Amino acid sequence: QVRLVESGGGLVQAGGSLSLSCAASGIRISYKTMGWYRQAPGKQRELVASIRIDGVTNYGESVKGRFTISRDNAKNTVYLQMSSLKPEDTAVYYCSAPGSPPYWGQGTQVTVSS
Repeated sequence: QVRLVESGGGLVQAGGSLSLSCAASGIRISYKTMGWYRQAPGKQRELVASIRIDGVTNYGESVKGRFTISRDNAKNTVYLQMSSLKPEDTAVYYCSAPGSPPYWGQGTQVTVSS
């Protein structure tokens, strides 16, 4: 059974930093392109960042230069380091792995106050 568990969300002031973790079980993340998505109230879920098997990363335009995705294959965990946070980064952040259908974690709330 595949399980993705996000942690590390919370409340932070604008300009601050947070680090999210996604612990995976039931899959080996080293064989998967892993992604972080977010969904703000009233908005569609959007891609924040992804990391391929070969380590190549991709970022949404709004977070480029501020967020960093990484992966520790030994710990089977994906990370999202977020810095220079803005109020518009407020959302529930989800970890995702490919599947039919895709696998999703339960999400972790990130709230950035102005």
